Amino acid sequence: MVPVTAADASRETPLGVIASQPSLAPSAGPGTDGAHTDGARTDGVRTDGGPADGAPADGGPLAVAAPGVPPVSVPPAAVVPGGSATADEDALSALLALLGADLEACNRAIVARMDSPVRLIPQLAAHLVAAGGKRLRPMLTLACARLCGYPPGEAPAGAPGDTPEDGTGAAGLRHVHLAACVEFIHTATLLHDDVVDESRLRRGQASANAVFGNKASVLVGDFLFARAFQLMVEDGSLRVLAILSQAAATIAEGEVLQLATQNDLGTPEDRYLDVIRGKTAALFAAACEVGAVVAARPAAEEAALADFGMNLGIAFQLVDDALDYAADQVLLGKTVGDDFREGKITLPVLLANAAGDAAERSFWQRTIEASEQTEADLDTALALMSRHGAIAATLDRAGSYAAAAQAALGMFPDTPLRRALAGVCDYTVRRAR
Repeated sequence: MVPVTAADASRETPLGVIASQPSLAPSAGPGTDGAHTDGARTDGVRTDGGPADGAPADGGPLAVAAPGVPPVSVPPAAVVPGGSATADEDALSALLALLGADLEACNRAIVARMDSPVRLIPQLAAHLVAAGGKRLRPMLTLACARLCGYPPGEAPAGAPGDTPEDGTGAAGLRHVHLAACVEFIHTATLLHDDVVDESRLRRGQASANAVFGNKASVLVGDFLFARAFQLMVEDGSLRVLAILSQAAATIAEGEVLQLATQNDLGTPEDRYLDVIRGKTAALFAAACEVGAVVAARPAAEEAALADFGMNLGIAFQLVDDALDYAADQVLLGKTVGDDFREGKITLPVLLANAAGDAAERSFWQRTIEASEQTEADLDTALALMSRHGAIAATLDRAGSYAAAAQAALGMFPDTPLRRALAGVCDYTVRRAR
C-alpha cells in the first residue's frame, strides 16, 4: 500500500476495472467548460448577498421543509455528533474561517435542492443533514477552487460560465453548486450504505432507515443522486460531468467490491485498498479536481488536486476503519464494532490475522469467515489487535497517505488556504489519536 498519483493506472478486479483516478476521465472539447445551461435558478442563491428562503441572515442553522411540513433545523458545517465544540471542530476552524461565505451559500443550495412536493423526500433528507456532519467533501471543492484562483479573470472563449446572463443568477457560483453536488453524492451513498449494512446509527442519531424504513432510504438516496446529476449538467462543463459521473460509478464499484470481499480473510491488502479507493477516496479526488477545472487551471494542477484528494480520502478511510475498533460510540457516531459484526475486511483485521498464531487465526476464521460470534468476541478481537499493534499500524499507514496528500499541494503558492488544506490532512489522522 503506497501513496497514489494521478499517473497510476486503473486496477483490474474480479468485477471489472475500477477507474481509481477521476483525473483519467476524458477531457471535454474546446469551449465546453464553464457554460451553464440552466434557466431560472431554483437553488435559493441570491445575487444581493442576502439569505435564501429558509436561510437566516446570521449564518446560523438553516430551516428546510416541504410544503405543509414543519421546518427542520439544519446545522452549519463542522457540527459533529454530540452537538458541542470538539477538537475536530477546532482543527477545521482555519478552513471554515476562509470559506465562511462560500459554505453558507453551499448550505443554502443544499437546502433548496432537497426540496420536493413529495413530503417524505425533504423530511428524510433533512433527518440526515440535521444530524450534523463536517461537510468536509464540499469544503474541499470550495477550497480547491479558491486555491486555484476561482473565479478566473475571464471565462474561456465560447463559455460564458460565470456571467450573470448565463442563468445562474449570480457570478462566480460554479464552485458552490458543485460543492452541493458533491454533498448530495455523499449523502446518497450514506443512505444506501446504512440499508446495505443494516445500520441503526448515523452521526450519533438513529439512521434514516431506522426511522423511515429501508425502502424510503433507498428511494430518497436515488433522488439525491438525481439531484447531483442535475447540478452536474447545469454546470455545462463536460469535463466536470466526466469527473463527477466517473466518481459516482467508482463509488458503486467500490461498494460492490467490498461486498465481494466480505468475510474473506484471504483478501490481499491491495484489494482492500481498491475497496477504499473506490468507495471513499474517489469522491475526495473528484471533489478536489473539479475545483481546478472551474478555475480553468492547467492539467498539472488538476492532477495535483486529484492526487491530494485521493491520498487524503485513503487516509480518511484507514482512520475510519481503525476507529471502528478503537473509538467510543459518541466519537464514532455509530455503533462500535459494526465492521467486525458484519465481517468486513479492513486493514486492522488483515494485520491482526496475519500476525496471529494458529489459535488466533482460528478465532478470525470463526468470527469473520464463518460469522459465528458471541458477545465476548469483539473484546477478544480488540485484544488481539492491541497485541499485534494492528490499530497503530493502520494509523501509521494513514499518516503516510496524509503526508502524500500534503506533498501534492507543493506546486501551489504558500497561502493561508493551502496551509489550511494541509491542516486537514493532519486533522484526518489526529482525530484517531
